[in-house]
Amino acid sequence: MIRKYLLPILALAGIILGIVVAVNGAKKVVPAAPVSPPAQSPYKVFVVGAGIIEASTENIAIGTTVGGVVAQIYVQIGSKVKVGDPLFTLDNRTLRAEIALRESAIKVVEAQLADAKDELAFNENISDKAAVSAEDTNKRRNTVRIVEHQLAQAQAQLASSNTELEKLTVRAPVEGQVLQLKVHLGEFAPAGTLVQPLILLGSVEPLHVRADVDEDDAWRIRSGAVATGCLRGNKDISTPLTFVRFEPYVIPKTSLTGDSTERVDTRVLQVIFSFTRGDLPLFVGQQMDVFIDAPTRTFNKREEPAPAAAEAKP
Repeated sequence: MIRKYLLPILALAGIILGIVVAVNGAKKVVPAAPVSPPAQSPYKVFVVGAGIIEASTENIAIGTTVGGVVAQIYVQIGSKVKVGDPLFTLDNRTLRAEIALRESAIKVVEAQLADAKDELAFNENISDKAAVSAEDTNKRRNTVRIVEHQLAQAQAQLASSNTELEKLTVRAPVEGQVLQLKVHLGEFAPAGTLVQPLILLGSVEPLHVRADVDEDDAWRIRSGAVATGCLRGNKDISTPLTFVRFEPYVIPKTSLTGDSTERVDTRVLQVIFSFTRGDLPLFVGQQMDVFIDAPTRTFNKREEPAPAAAEAKP
């Protein structure tokens, strides 16, 4: 009896569920209001580009020429450094022991050189020249030269070891701020170019904006153009920009937004602007909408040279 009515009941429930889903799917979805309305250009005629904030020295990826275990870190994220300030040091115990041995060896050679010079001075200053043979004096003179070469070699080896020791302390190449710190005590810091740099460093006074301008609009921008940058997502955070330079090589466009519909088959001219951050909540790596004043430009068409007159036939 139950089986007789079970299938019709299930079929009816499925029909009702399908109707409910269809009705809900047909409802118009009201898009959510944006947190902030899009930025508007302050210029009547303009070119807009997608910009990203970077250090005025560009973002410098700090690495090490030799690999080793990190023994000491001198900075933190956000630390301000000057040229030559130490950033971190690798384990240097082996090199320090080697330097101690080389310093000890130098002292031994210096003592040998002092003895060799005393013996040579004795031969050269003796009053009775017949008491000492010329051959013996020459041997002692050669001994002094040999020991001097040994001392110079030992000092060069010590200098080489000190240079290797200095390499184990990575120092700031420019004055700036530590933007990222991806090195930790006890970790092995590999040498060479890394996907994730050990330290990201750059000067943030002032900051730069690298704006990508579509190649179709590149001709409209003048050197020294006035521009305004608005923080992506909040048009109220804006700042005037000062032209710095063009990157003279037009490059393929790089997607900054990650939008799968963004065209990547275009090429862009990169225009660099600078600004002073002041109290604005702007940081390296943030995106900006860059509006560039671009009034109408006219170019005189280059005239073709007149064809050379045909030579008169005789």
